[in-house]
Amino acid sequence: MKKIFLFFAFISIIAQAQTAKGFKIGYIDMEYILEKVPDYADALNQLEQKAQNWKQEIETKRTALTTLKESLKTERVLLTKELIEEREEEIAYFEKEMLDYQEKRFGPKGDLIIQKSVLVKPVQDQIFTIVQDVAEQRKYDFVFDRSSDLTMLFADKKHDISDYVVKKLTTSQKREEMSKKQLKALEAKEALEDAKAAQEANPAYTERQRILDEKKAAREKLLEDRQKANEEKKAAAAEKRKKLLEERDAKKNGTVIEKDISKTDATSEKTDATSEKPEIIATEKPATEKKLSPEEIRQKAIDERNKKIDERKKALDEKKKKMAEERAAAIKAKEQKTETEKKD
Repeated sequence: MKKIFLFFAFISIIAQAQTAKGFKIGYIDMEYILEKVPDYADALNQLEQKAQNWKQEIETKRTALTTLKESLKTERVLLTKELIEEREEEIAYFEKEMLDYQEKRFGPKGDLIIQKSVLVKPVQDQIFTIVQDVAEQRKYDFVFDRSSDLTMLFADKKHDISDYVVKKLTTSQKREEMSKKQLKALEAKEALEDAKAAQEANPAYTERQRILDEKKAAREKLLEDRQKANEEKKAAAAEKRKKLLEERDAKKNGTVIEKDISKTDATSEKTDATSEKPEIIATEKPATEKKLSPEEIRQKAIDERNKKIDERKKALDEKKKKMAEERAAAIKAKEQKTETEKKD
């Protein structure tokens, strides 16, 4: 009956959680946590060994009792009434003694139950304290124990805080072996983790973190584009220097002059011979335009650089505009959320 009541109570709470805004439920697995506590596991093993010894003693008594009963059954025809009654009283006394011993060791208030409760109580107290702290930090409204009488039909792993509780328990046990410096560093680390967990539980923090991540990604993309543009610029400058050196060496050797003269003569002859075919001149003209003077090459490089600078500036303006729009949208969403919470 108790299980049925708890089950329907849990279903009722879940139904309320679906309608209530910001309603949070977590759970732990007490059996899982206790298995992960080394001191408790060692003590439980020792208690289990004691229980095995008790079972062997009870089994020995039961075997002796069976022997007495079989012996009486075999010798009954040879014994007098008084001896039979005496043997039956002995058997009854021995049987009662065995049952009392079994009750003492394994009964509802027996040694096994008592020693288990003695073992588990200190650990449970620590677990309850840690669960209360976690619930306050992470804003949980309810924290259940799935290993208790409460039947959980489904539980999402992300709401399970058992590993976090085990970590806290293990840390508290190690504190006794730490120096003051180590304790101070550990407390600072735990405080940072708790603050981070509390922030992550806040939806406003999550939205703000998302915006910051987007801004960071935009900055990294901008730096990457800028670095890429600089590398392209260096490569272009190196290529231009290489071409200038080649042209300078060619002029020193006289190769370019002769080539230009021959091309000029050929072009003039073609112009005189084919004055009525301007398309031929048009085809020869690009060949002469490919050879630019150093001043023209320099001016062309400057124009290309200015063009790239304008393009980067335009891209920066667009990104700034996008970031401003996102910031305004985030502020507006936050204001709407605040107004909604006030209304609720």
